[in-house]
Amino acid sequence: MNFEELSALRPDLAFIAHWVPDQAHVLDVGCGDGVMLEYLQSSGKGCSGYGLEIADDKVLASTRRGVQVIQQDMEKGLAIFGDNSFDTVLCLSSLQMMKQVEPLLRDIVRVGTEAIVSFPNFAYWPHRVSLLKGRMPVSKSLPYQWYDTPNVRCATINDFRELAEECGLEVIDCVALAEGKMVSVLPNLRGDLAVFRLRKKKAQ
Repeated sequence: MNFEELSALRPDLAFIAHWVPDQAHVLDVGCGDGVMLEYLQSSGKGCSGYGLEIADDKVLASTRRGVQVIQQDMEKGLAIFGDNSFDTVLCLSSLQMMKQVEPLLRDIVRVGTEAIVSFPNFAYWPHRVSLLKGRMPVSKSLPYQWYDTPNVRCATINDFRELAEECGLEVIDCVALAEGKMVSVLPNLRGDLAVFRLRKKKAQ
């Protein structure tokens, strides 16, 4: 898979991929169908690593893409991996599906030198309009009805930044995306997807 193919399939992942260093050892937590790891491994970036996924169909899809995938529930944590086992840990549009967000976030940064986390931004302006109309938001980043959504947590960019600070994490970068493109003006209002690049704060 080349960059153009990834951009057409998942423009958000194409943007995020540039934050992953060449030759990095990567863990993709909640890797889905494995498209991100397939790109990182098969493109000129030459990355290696594993995907972590629980759903049978997605594990099969990842395997067919040539991705090494471990079938495990993310809610059980990442105890099978030692500290700093990976250069980069990805958790892309998965964290909001967890019942216990804070422990998993701490674990993600424990096993990786850096982490990249993305999630639907609940403060996106069409979401606000839906709530003003008395309805739960439905959008490309939140494509489910309230009764069948896998998302159990709703957060904004500002909310997540506060959580990262409480967990003792350094925010290296934070961007909001809309249709896979970076939003510079009023990002918490105009971006439907939040993307954070994190690492443990260095001891003073």
